[in-house]
Amino acid sequence: MSPGAEPPSPSDEEEPPGPDSPPDPQLEDLAARLSALAGARDRFRGLLSAVLAMGGGLDLPTVLHRMVTAAMDLVGARYGALGVLAPGGERLERFITAGLSVEEHAALAGTDFPRGFGVLGHLIHHPEPLRVDDISAHRASVGFPPGHPPMRTLLGVAVAVHGEIYGDLYLSERRDGRPFDQDDEDIVRALAGAAGIAIENARLFGAVRDSAEQFQRMLLPTLPDLSPFSAAAVYRTAAEPAGVGGDWYDAVLLPDRSCAAVIGDVLGHDLKAAAAMAQARNMLRALLYDRGSPPSTVLTQLDHTVHAITDLPVTTACLARIEAGDEGWALHWSTAGHPPPLLLGPDGRAEYLHGEPGVPLGIDPALRRPDHRRALSAGSTVLLFTDGLVEHPGHGIDEGLATLADLAAANAGLPLEDLVRFLADHHPSDGHDDLALLAVRLPGHP
Repeated sequence: MSPGAEPPSPSDEEEPPGPDSPPDPQLEDLAARLSALAGARDRFRGLLSAVLAMGGGLDLPTVLHRMVTAAMDLVGARYGALGVLAPGGERLERFITAGLSVEEHAALAGTDFPRGFGVLGHLIHHPEPLRVDDISAHRASVGFPPGHPPMRTLLGVAVAVHGEIYGDLYLSERRDGRPFDQDDEDIVRALAGAAGIAIENARLFGAVRDSAEQFQRMLLPTLPDLSPFSAAAVYRTAAEPAGVGGDWYDAVLLPDRSCAAVIGDVLGHDLKAAAAMAQARNMLRALLYDRGSPPSTVLTQLDHTVHAITDLPVTTACLARIEAGDEGWALHWSTAGHPPPLLLGPDGRAEYLHGEPGVPLGIDPALRRPDHRRALSAGSTVLLFTDGLVEHPGHGIDEGLATLADLAAANAGLPLEDLVRFLADHHPSDGHDDLALLAVRLPGHP
């Protein structure tokens, strides 16, 4: 203020805007920009989370379903679907949906999934992004099947893998009631681009897994004719991406007409474990023909042999021999750190044949293992299995063993093939390990 100037009176000062003052356009514009930036940041984070979720799966159906639900979350859509194209790209061979309620699913019961006609077909033949504000008014619309929930808006984006259209992603009905906009289209296109990589990874892994599983099954034997005994076996790969494992089984009829049965589990879930399993099984089959050796000695011989000529990982096994004696049948067995045999009597009663266990193979070949013997009734069934049948992180192994015994007892009257399949289908484990099960049933008389 210059000298001599009068000080400004309170009425001359600029008063702050009151509650009834008109809004400042600049402030409103700044608030809108900040809100848009915050929304874009949240969507970008959502896109990154969706890409990580898809990339974290190697099971193709899981990857595809994650893609649909992630797209729904990104744009706030109530319904989502992915149509997978059949070879040739003219129609859909799979249709994965998300967002339908239980009642909406029930209303569509008996309705075949879309094959790629109408507006869905338009995207198949014109794979550019498609936004429709009124499906019924689109020139390609052919209507909905009976029981279909009402849908008005649509956002469709093609999903490509290595430049080839794999399928089409469809979204319908934003939860806020508004039609899909350009931002929705952009973020779903970005998701579809990342999805192509995740789909290709899952497809490649599936092909490798199938080849590895076929290799594993080729290594396992087809059970020979064991008359007068009957036998059945089943092997299942782990539910998690492993493909192969070290579980194995074998059964042979020995020259003295006794039946030798073995089950084992090589530590590991890879091709190395599968190859080691095949080596151990083949060596053991040769050693079994030494009729004068008890099962414990055969396991010790196997331990020495593999220790000398190969690098076998730690392996558990149970070797049993069913023998005929003067007073009937007898089971002679020894274990190497393996679960005990499960005996099903002819009356259906289940009993584990517990005995002092021996150490697993591959630890110390000098350590001997104890032998055990048990008289068997005619018509009994001996079940040998790996721990993948009973282990579960949610409870102790004793609970899994008890459940398996109950299942076996309740279904003891099934034919042997049906029994092992039933136990493999309804096992009490969590399915995250491969499993093997071998059953040998005694004839009526020695």
